[in-house]
Amino acid sequence: MAKATTIKEALAKWEEKNGQKASEAKEVKLYGQVPPVEKMDESLSTLVNCEKLSLSTNCIERIANLNNLKNLRILSLGRNNIKNLNGLEAVADTLEELWISYNLIEKLRGIRVMRKLKVLYMSNNLVKDWAEFVRLAELPLLEDLVFVGNPLQEKYASSDQKNSWIEEATKRVPKLKKLDGTLVVKEEEEEGAEGAEGAN
Repeated sequence: MAKATTIKEALAKWEEKNGQKASEAKEVKLYGQVPPVEKMDESLSTLVNCEKLSLSTNCIERIANLNNLKNLRILSLGRNNIKNLNGLEAVADTLEELWISYNLIEKLRGIRVMRKLKVLYMSNNLVKDWAEFVRLAELPLLEDLVFVGNPLQEKYASSDQKNSWIEEATKRVPKLKKLDGTLVVKEEEEEGAEGAEGAN
């Protein structure tokens, strides 16, 4: 079997293709490496100016070595083999968007440190309990969540259940403005509108 691509090799390829130093770049795309990247190794620490890092479509199992990425706002890790969110605390002060769909995440422990997170795309993972889902309510700025394809959401997947999924999910994470691509309308806003009509 082909040996995995290291981050160092992937960065060298990226620099050659883009004619710029990865350490100076604001956006670095290392997705879909052949052979795939398996480890987020210490070479990532050179990306001190990076605001958007893409490592999707590889074979990464653990989030690691993000400590030096002090400017990271968007992290794309979709289509890997990631099992938990450990390692994200290193970018808790800056990360605004986490794209982590199509992984193996069952538990959301540790997500509460992500105080700046506004967007979380985590469709097609393995979250099956409301007890894990409610941890998302601890994120003060989270407003856009994609959660479709997790066992918890799939219980409500039939068309007549779709609204109850949105209702149950937004009851538990009330700050959401968008869930699975659907704008969430809050009841008090509706009531407010009715009240205004009644005043005429």
